[in-house]
Amino acid sequence: MDNSKETLLDAYAKNGLTLQNRMVMAPMTRCRAFNNIPNDLMALYYQQRATAGLIITEGTSPSPNGLGYARIPGIYSTAQTEGWKKVTDAVHQKGGKIFVQLMHTGRVGHSANLPQEASIIAPSAISADADMWVDATMSMQKTEMPKAMTEADIKTAIDEFVQAAKNAITAGFDGVELHAANGYLLEQFLNPHSNTRTDEYGGTVENGARFVLEVTKAVAEAIGPDKVGVRLSPYGTFNTMPHYPEIVETYTYLSKELDVLDITYLHVIDYAAYASEEGRQLILDIRKNFNNTLILNGGYTQERSTAAISNGKTDLISFGALFIANPDLPSKFAHDQELIEPDANLFYTADEKGYTDYI
Repeated sequence: MDNSKETLLDAYAKNGLTLQNRMVMAPMTRCRAFNNIPNDLMALYYQQRATAGLIITEGTSPSPNGLGYARIPGIYSTAQTEGWKKVTDAVHQKGGKIFVQLMHTGRVGHSANLPQEASIIAPSAISADADMWVDATMSMQKTEMPKAMTEADIKTAIDEFVQAAKNAITAGFDGVELHAANGYLLEQFLNPHSNTRTDEYGGTVENGARFVLEVTKAVAEAIGPDKVGVRLSPYGTFNTMPHYPEIVETYTYLSKELDVLDITYLHVIDYAAYASEEGRQLILDIRKNFNNTLILNGGYTQERSTAAISNGKTDLISFGALFIANPDLPSKFAHDQELIEPDANLFYTADEKGYTDYI
């Protein structure tokens, strides 16, 4: 598609995705979901940012097992689904579009953050060995050793993603994003440092990608591929995910197979890839391999975003922290207004400060 005359603030339409501008609010964990249930404060937060072309919510667990962090929301229960209806109604009232990001944390978790019946699970019994805030102790704790998933566990997890996607449509979401980035469960299957399986879900690039593709296919069949996006982070090391020799092969294969599934978008965190020529070329190859909408994320400014769109490198750009402190970010870009810097100390706290008080 020739984007040569398009800008960041122009409307966008492709394959069922119809947006008022090309600015996407990136998914950002904010830890305001008490008892893992969305609430009125969250509804206000998202409504304030409804002028984004598309909002992607914070990571939202499809399963009790995926609630690795304190105060993150789920979408597997009736109460959670009803809570999310407040959010989608609030955004739609302002003319916005909103997808929910389905994020299963996998091995990135602590038992004190999980419901009593839940377990920390992962492709293999390999700890993330990362630090995590635990409300119960009011301190940072190390993530715990996960249980290696059986094939039955894998089937259950796929079913949970499907049910969560159905719940999302019931809750009024315009679609779902599957979080296969940043070291969470879906990416844990892709990386051989976190996946040492020897069955059909590990050992080769194709086997490592199988779980991501099976989840995506099942969700697309349940709610329609035009309502499904996938987030990827090639070369990302967040949550103890070291680089490996097969990165290019993995994401080349994955982008081609996701194109076959005809999902509506790929959302690629590209900043780590730009550290090498190989990584920069991979981002260009993903663009060639995937024919529907591409969203790039990685510290983009307005100027960089406009250039990336106008030269056809991407269709949309997602912004994270800028949307936290500038709820009306599209208007600020349109009128060349000064941007407010967010207070990082309040990113994960429990009230309205640093959350809904930037208006």
